[in-house]
Amino acid sequence: MIEVRPLELADTAAREALVRVQRAGYRVEAELIGFDDLPPLRETPGDLARAEESFLGAFEGERLLGALAFRRHRTWVDIYRLVVDPGAFRRGVATRLLDALDELHADAAWTIVATGEQNAPAIALYERRGFQPVGRTAVAPGIRIVRFERRNAAISP
Repeated sequence: MIEVRPLELADTAAREALVRVQRAGYRVEAELIGFDDLPPLRETPGDLARAEESFLGAFEGERLLGALAFRRHRTWVDIYRLVVDPGAFRRGVATRLLDALDELHADAAWTIVATGEQNAPAIALYERRGFQPVGRTAVAPGIRIVRFERRNAAISP
């Protein structure tokens, strides 16, 4: 059973678990997009202790399977990262994390997220969740990020 709950980065063990999951998950993304200089691959537990985002973790027992980091602004939510341990791919972990975020911020008018243009699994996930591409940005030669936005139809026109 997968349980989503806040990931408390004040806890050293939680930070170390997140570093392990990030390095494994973002290594897969780095291979997909052809860019191995993704910032989460270099983050340390100390870096995460200073993170300003809020985190949700997906757990199976006490094992961290994935995490989502976000910031809530007045009327919108910005997803900073969504990562799943490759050993938990295709088990609905990312979907559970997004569901929990949506429930937590049901009053947000819109949500934004970005991913590598060549990250087909992430793009498919976001599009299934109602996100629409709103722009692309070059971040390195041959590497582009796609920005997505989803309006909350119950709140915003």
